[in-house]
Amino acid sequence: MLQQFGFTQYESQVYEALITIDEALDATAIVKRSGVPRSKVYDVLRRMSEKGMVLESTTEKKRLYAPLPLESAIKKLQRDFNENITQLKTIQSREKKADDRVWTLKEEQSIHSLVSELLHLSSSSIIFSGWSDDIEQHLSILEEKEAEGISVEIHTIGKIHSNLKNVTTLIPDTDHQKLERSRIVVIDHHEILFAGIEESNWQAIHTKSKPLVTFFTEFFYHDIALTEITRKFGSTMMEDPHIRDVLLKLRY
Repeated sequence: MLQQFGFTQYESQVYEALITIDEALDATAIVKRSGVPRSKVYDVLRRMSEKGMVLESTTEKKRLYAPLPLESAIKKLQRDFNENITQLKTIQSREKKADDRVWTLKEEQSIHSLVSELLHLSSSSIIFSGWSDDIEQHLSILEEKEAEGISVEIHTIGKIHSNLKNVTTLIPDTDHQKLERSRIVVIDHHEILFAGIEESNWQAIHTKSKPLVTFFTEFFYHDIALTEITRKFGSTMMEDPHIRDVLLKLRY
């Protein structure tokens, strides 16, 4: 048990030899009871004394040793453990090297599971763009996160029914040519997941690369702005054949 608290095997054997007999012992008796080699016992006793686990006394030029009482030893170990935990909490974590690797992921359910995991891990903000049926699968965690004070911004293609505060809704035009299914998730302005359909199969990238996080964040707000402009001025813009042609080619 003592070895679990950082004591060596020999130190544990010496303490056990002392605590299991109701009298002080000299080094010779400790060697016999503990099995610690004579060549090592004085060094072990010195360390145990420094750790406060062994008491020392000299009687008639004879050095005697006694254990710290068991209850006292237990309380000491508890205090030492708690102090170590307190000290550990104050240690500043070393700055980690930025991870700018880009990871790829395939298969719709795997992508869905990763999106869910990222949403659960968010601590300050969530940006989520996608089709309404995709977003609705995550509404409970999105609403829970917003209730916790986390900023949640949604851009949805198609209506969703929720109590979320910041939702921008795009109602697709039937003539849209490039309106493809996709998802953008930006967590804490720190990492992103972008998923889209390639040859009828979902594929995604996941990264903490700052340039890509910035790009997809700006892409999200581009979609927000374009959706609001279309909502307010769409009928006027659609009267211009050139603008209408450009709008219908956008992927937003």
